[in-house]
Amino acid sequence: MQDTTMDADVIVIGAGPTGLTLAGELRLGGAEVIVLDKLAEPTGQSRGLGFTARAMEVFDQRGLLPRFGQGDTLEISPVGHFGGVQFDFTALEGAHFGARGIPQSQTEAVLARWAADSGADIRRGWEIDDLADGFLDGDHTEITVRTPDGIRQLRAPYLVGCDGGKSTVRKLAGIGFPGTEATRAMFLADVTGLDLKPRYLGETLPNGMVMAAPLKEGVHRIIVCPHGAAARSADDTVTFEEVAKAWEHITGEDISGGGAEWVSFFSDATRQATEYRRGRVLLAGDAAHIHLPAGGQGLSTGVQDAVNLGWKLAAVATGRAPRTLLDTYHRERHPVGRRLLMNTRAQGAVFLGGEQAEPLRRILTELTGYDTVRRHLAGIVSHLDVRYDITDDAGGGHPLLGRRLGKHPLNGPGGETDTFRLLHAGRGVLLDLAGNARLRAAAAAWAGRVDTVTATASEADGAAVLAGAEAVLVRPDGHVAWTGTGSTDGLATALTRWFGPPAGAPAPHAS
Repeated sequence: MQDTTMDADVIVIGAGPTGLTLAGELRLGGAEVIVLDKLAEPTGQSRGLGFTARAMEVFDQRGLLPRFGQGDTLEISPVGHFGGVQFDFTALEGAHFGARGIPQSQTEAVLARWAADSGADIRRGWEIDDLADGFLDGDHTEITVRTPDGIRQLRAPYLVGCDGGKSTVRKLAGIGFPGTEATRAMFLADVTGLDLKPRYLGETLPNGMVMAAPLKEGVHRIIVCPHGAAARSADDTVTFEEVAKAWEHITGEDISGGGAEWVSFFSDATRQATEYRRGRVLLAGDAAHIHLPAGGQGLSTGVQDAVNLGWKLAAVATGRAPRTLLDTYHRERHPVGRRLLMNTRAQGAVFLGGEQAEPLRRILTELTGYDTVRRHLAGIVSHLDVRYDITDDAGGGHPLLGRRLGKHPLNGPGGETDTFRLLHAGRGVLLDLAGNARLRAAAAAWAGRVDTVTATASEADGAAVLAGAEAVLVRPDGHVAWTGTGSTDGLATALTRWFGPPAGAPAPHAS
């Protein structure tokens, strides 16, 4: 339980998509959370313009899609690319190239409202300055913060850095960030006063690669990747004149007569934190991994980090589960981050490699003619292929174990529902697919943490996915933690591992 001398159960640094998602998840789990961001107001700029298929599912699991103003029918594209080689993502069931045309500023606004409505305390203009010793083996973290009203100290059992690639939290905690240095600079801008040909998935030309897409009336987002542009210091600035010159160098088109709402640059630097958790300090999002922004995967991976961590950290911080549950965060998400860096580096080599990469592009184009290859690449970019290494205590080895359970309509005693709607509350779900009273009785001691639902799939595809399982335990992040085939073998072990000891058992060690 929260110590009365603590300011919150968790302090989150950074009010971007990752930090705000984490705040909402922590509140669903009953944890008190403070979110600090050094900016007095959001910038309004939008580096990202959408999110992957799996991130879209994550938002759907929490009932957030209608908050984006387009109901459940966000604009998606069945055609995507890997390194600029285009193919149909629907070769993989449920896959697509993600939600398109949603500015990151809108995503942040939706998540900020959700977190605030849930009770998160969001404080802007507050910047972390120092982290006291003791976070490794003490019972709390203590930080020094610069605020509009002066220096403050805040204390909480846990601190999470969601403060971007230059993460102050990561540096203060002494967490390594190895990887490869930037080798090139690339530009992005929201330009005005121009009539540009759409290049939604990019166009590779002898002098570089460009993308262009309309954002709103009179505004286009462009990305300009000239060959041979040297890496720049993170403290550098870029002007529209530089962007226009690079655009003309690649395309031959003069856009200097237009203007820009904002311009920026990025690089192909690739790094990953050596530890996602060090004592009572954790990292998520860009604080844990940076990479070439290929396919809009950065924001989406950060959101998935937050959804993996949030329910676990809430359970530990409020005393419902032991601290060992947090070990699974690094164990599950670090390999996902490592694979993300691999796929974005590979895409950079294909997309931005110039003439030397042309043979590789041709081979990759040939390979995408095979269904197996399309399914594999679609799974990588959509993030629908993520599978956690979860122990099967029942011994059945069902194909769903460790994977996310997709959205499937269900029929139950309460009428029609679906697998995502059951996750709106952020609790675990035990699907009883065979009306097994013994199963429901075995899970009763976890009521309030796990919702037991008797239901059957109402469509053939859902029945096929669930085939061979008479019961499925789904974690709050949507991944399957246990399956049963008529018995309750392993169920109590799985429930205890992921949701803490049953009611009436000794409480876990202090958080």
